[in-house]
Amino acid sequence: MRDAGLRTWVDQMGNVHGRSEALNTTAETLLIGSHADTVVDAGKFDGSLGIICAISALKVLKTNGKLHKLSRPVEVIAFSDEEGVRFQSTFLGSAAIAGQLPASALRTSDKNGATIQDVLKENSFEGSDASLLQVKYDPESVWGYIEVHIEQGPVLESLGSPLGIVKGIAGQTRLKVKVSGSQGHAGTVPMLMRQDSMVAAAELIVNLESLCKYPDRALTYKEQCGSYKKESFSGLVCTVGEISSWPGASNVIPGQVNFTVDIRAMDDDDRGAIVTEFSRQVYQICDNRMVNCTIEHKHTAEAVHCDSELSQQLKQAAHSTVKKMSRKIQDEVPVLMSGAGHDAMAMSHLTKVGMLFVRCRGGVSHSPDEYVSDNDVWAAGLVLLHFLDQHVSGDCMSS
Repeated sequence: MRDAGLRTWVDQMGNVHGRSEALNTTAETLLIGSHADTVVDAGKFDGSLGIICAISALKVLKTNGKLHKLSRPVEVIAFSDEEGVRFQSTFLGSAAIAGQLPASALRTSDKNGATIQDVLKENSFEGSDASLLQVKYDPESVWGYIEVHIEQGPVLESLGSPLGIVKGIAGQTRLKVKVSGSQGHAGTVPMLMRQDSMVAAAELIVNLESLCKYPDRALTYKEQCGSYKKESFSGLVCTVGEISSWPGASNVIPGQVNFTVDIRAMDDDDRGAIVTEFSRQVYQICDNRMVNCTIEHKHTAEAVHCDSELSQQLKQAAHSTVKKMSRKIQDEVPVLMSGAGHDAMAMSHLTKVGMLFVRCRGGVSHSPDEYVSDNDVWAAGLVLLHFLDQHVSGDCMSS
């Protein structure tokens, strides 16, 4: 960021900022960003690609002598915690900036009992309610937010397009289910007398899969007793990504099993219906198996629709970039929904948002095999540069 001519600082939630001021000192700021953290056993493009593209575009403006002639300030933000791996609560950095992170979140703990507040203090941050308020941005000071991100899916590759415009992001719910049974010896407790938390958890997980594959079979509208149509659940996905048992020995009937649930859908009402039905099934199955179950809501994010004006501007920039790079007549730049969550979801509470997707090989992400070609990285950076030239530089400021 400093090399690109930006003024830098780190805020009280660990977000890294790089800012270039404008000729108009009262103009609203364009924010561009993505996240610096990764999931476990991750690739290197998810998150960091968007940060590097933004810095690179601004560095070109610096090289061309245009950086300090901007008509509005531009700020790049590398958000501190989007994935939520450690604390099971996503968008910590961006939610704090958007004013959507409650002070109570600082007391959220990881598996070892360390809280977000503890970790912040260990790394020389205040970690206080007051310091959290310092991170929040004033909505009136922000013009918009743009994020570049790898698609994390196979659509762009299948269409032969390096870039795509995001029209919206699926809403998501994260749950933690705890199943408590009766711990016992694997060789001495008769099958009909067991209260096996592992078997109960297994049934719950299989039921979740069935519910999300065939939601129209399990759900009906309350009004007029109509039926849900399968098409209304387009994009619905449910995942159990983490499971643990206690005591975790091969010759012991588990006394407790915990597992996570991730439910995503383009429609918030559909997602809510799935969460409600799954919860009902959890308590029914646990009752039948004589085990105790609790459901903890760890995270909820409503679906987000990207700003139509920003999206159109990004689409024009993408079309112009691809045309110049390929020197061929290009079809329309694809427009698609995102099933993955992004910092733009949190930032939509602060300002209008737009997103650019970049093609990735095989649609593989959250894996060391994650890959984006050099040409596609180049294209994404050029789109941001084109956007800045058209809408932020000189006298071309968009209203």
